[in-house]
Amino acid sequence: MAQIVEKGWDEKINEVVQPATDLVSTIVFFPVQLGDSAATNMPLVIIFLLFSALFFTIYFKFINIRAFKTSIATVSGKYSDPNNPGEVSHFQALTSALSGTVGLGNIAGVAIAISLGGPGATFWMILAGLLGMSSKFVECTLGVKYRDIDKDGVVYGGPMYYLTKGLQERGAGKLGKVLAVFFAIMCIGGSFGGGNMFQANQAAQQFISMVGTSSSSAGTYFGIALALVVALVIIGGIKRIGAVTEKIVPFMCGIYVLAAIVVMVVNASSLPATFGMIFTEAFNPVAVAGGLVGVLVQGFRRAAFSNEAGVGSAAIAHSAVKTDYPASEGMVALLEPFIDTVVICTMTAMVVIVTGDYQTDGVMSGVKMTSDSFATVIPWFPYILTVAVILFAFSTMISWSYYGLQAWLFLFGRTKFNSMLYRVLFCLFVVVGSAASLGAVTDFSDAMIFAMAVPNLIGLFFLLPVVKAEVTRYMAFIQKGEWRSYTTPKK
Repeated sequence: MAQIVEKGWDEKINEVVQPATDLVSTIVFFPVQLGDSAATNMPLVIIFLLFSALFFTIYFKFINIRAFKTSIATVSGKYSDPNNPGEVSHFQALTSALSGTVGLGNIAGVAIAISLGGPGATFWMILAGLLGMSSKFVECTLGVKYRDIDKDGVVYGGPMYYLTKGLQERGAGKLGKVLAVFFAIMCIGGSFGGGNMFQANQAAQQFISMVGTSSSSAGTYFGIALALVVALVIIGGIKRIGAVTEKIVPFMCGIYVLAAIVVMVVNASSLPATFGMIFTEAFNPVAVAGGLVGVLVQGFRRAAFSNEAGVGSAAIAHSAVKTDYPASEGMVALLEPFIDTVVICTMTAMVVIVTGDYQTDGVMSGVKMTSDSFATVIPWFPYILTVAVILFAFSTMISWSYYGLQAWLFLFGRTKFNSMLYRVLFCLFVVVGSAASLGAVTDFSDAMIFAMAVPNLIGLFFLLPVVKAEVTRYMAFIQKGEWRSYTTPKK
């Protein structure tokens, strides 16, 4: 493999894929001019996602705020019947979906957004994260509502199913089938690229940088080792993925947040000024390219790219939950953008702002900027960051393997052969991503991931009345106290 990579075969692939990349990126990320500079260009798909999130928030009367307490109670298992159909608990479903969104974007992407948009971008990032909670609520409620459960208890769910079955109920069956197939194709492409190769590539680069090796085959060996670990997890399906993510996600998020708190405590005297800059520059930016619009754009872009609210991917993981009430998982899902964007992304933003590293002149990668910011207080933090990057990448990969597998089986049939074929291909792409430099391929897959939002959001608007009915049913269940009859078996 290493010898093949040295021959530059990945460059040839880039040349073949580039035209398709340009076409898909132009359609999905078509820049809407909101100002005079490049910093004020907003991709059309981001505008669609933000408008939808705002609409859902108003339509459901700010359920992202009203239902927060209920969400905490639901994810804790208070209203859960362990005998309900499904494969994973509410908490495992949440961590499985979180592992697919909490990743390198939280470390690198936020730092770049702050360097381009200034501290004020943090405010708009948080606002977009709060609105995204409503989108997650809607799509994940539908994921459970229209899922399939086979005779062995295996769950098949996600936008592919609520687009076909849900729109069939609304008299738009043909449209639903077209949207579902388009979504599935995009999801498979995204799982191999942005959900796999890009993650493996970044993890390999961070590891190689830490150990300081110059061996051309180091990436290949790292990829093989990573692929073996990924295989051990994904072969067990969503149950094993959930069992792994419920341990990894709290650990990696906890370590990262704790380190950020240490940095802020050490720089406590600068915190008032930092908070002041976040709020004042959100509306009155100082020396920021693009002015107010540039700050707003950078914040909204980072939130959308980070939590993927409205893209539909998380609905696949959440659909496997054990419940008879679809809205219960919608409640759990709305916590996802809060944790991913409002908490984790904000922590990164606070660290790079309070240390002043976002003002560094010259070109600096997002990971290095974040690493340098932490290192001002914790000199050995780059080693922890390397572990965090690998864990973030690994957790993202195992979740996206499940998303891609579900889309693959939807298109090609639920057979053991198709299931194993996809898993083998996924693991091979782990090695390819670690060893090669596939810029155009990963750019193409990123565009495919956000292309998933188009059919998904169309379906969500069609099915809003269904979601409202499910919310009413679940809240009545809670208010009547029927959940008190549940008995949780001792472990």
